[in-house]
Amino acid sequence: MSGAGTLVRVSDTRTDDADLLLARGGDDAAFTRLVQPLRRELHAHCYRMLGSTHDADDALQDALLRAWRGLPGFAGRSSLRTWLYTVATRTCLDAVAARGRRALPVDLGPASPRAVVGDVPLTEVAWLCPYPDSGLGVGTAAPEARYEQREAVELAFVAACQHLPGNQRAALLLFEVLGFSAAEIAATMDTTVASVNSALQRARAVVAGRVPARSQQQTLRRLDDARLRRIVSGYAGALERGDAHALVALLTADVTWSMPPLGAWYAGVDAVMDFAVALPLGSCGAWRHRPVTANGQPAVALWLRGGDDGPHDFFSLTVFTLRDDRIAEITSFLGPEHAAPFGLPAALP
Repeated sequence: MSGAGTLVRVSDTRTDDADLLLARGGDDAAFTRLVQPLRRELHAHCYRMLGSTHDADDALQDALLRAWRGLPGFAGRSSLRTWLYTVATRTCLDAVAARGRRALPVDLGPASPRAVVGDVPLTEVAWLCPYPDSGLGVGTAAPEARYEQREAVELAFVAACQHLPGNQRAALLLFEVLGFSAAEIAATMDTTVASVNSALQRARAVVAGRVPARSQQQTLRRLDDARLRRIVSGYAGALERGDAHALVALLTADVTWSMPPLGAWYAGVDAVMDFAVALPLGSCGAWRHRPVTANGQPAVALWLRGGDDGPHDFFSLTVFTLRDDRIAEITSFLGPEHAAPFGLPAALP
């Protein structure tokens, strides 16, 4: 990754021979210099594979430890970047095998037609988590890649990838997002080119059935910044004022609202507004907000004060999926654990 945040093509990456020699000799500072420019993109790859920022943190740390230990065996037949992606992908495949896939409420059952008051978190479910996208480059990671870097962390795409077996998930991400060749992927996954092509075919079919034809990046490019700000601030302002009419004016007729780790979710403006009036608009307390971005999409961080005084505690990181200039999906990731990855405070005075 260059200083401007643009990824370079796999075959264009050049290893710093001096640092590589030092790192092979046990110089950890040299190893850090080698991997530091690649950490952000490797972390995004781990997130795409695992659907969790926390899991991506762990996987990247494990992968870099494996790479450090295995560096004497790096023969230089591929670029260092390709080799590090091989190590990271294999690390993530081990994690997928051990932990299974991440889910959203829509994966668990039908929508609720009415507000579910008293819904409790489903702690036994491994939930998909939002991703702090600051530092991601624009455009594709390589000329051969199909997906833009920000498209490849959009909620719909990452959620669709969670429905793939590990080998198909890895093949799709390496080929479509990172521009690896089938031969490079076969070497990475210790398999054949024919197996890679078969995995790609199956993976593409699953993802095509779950990802909208127009990505959020394409939708956002059609909106000016002022309109986008009005949508985000309009949603937050409606919550803060308890204004149901202002909220409904922002939504598509078929809007959905989900709130992991709660299992209930709502589809259609009537069900969504029944829930909104019963809870966030009516009885939660006093809200404060801050616009952010997550998964390459507009989002808002929300803090809630339940009583008449005291701090506002972090409540949710809410990600919007837009269609034209309306909100088509609201995904509110509830819980204070989502504040730190975005550099947000746990409470506001």
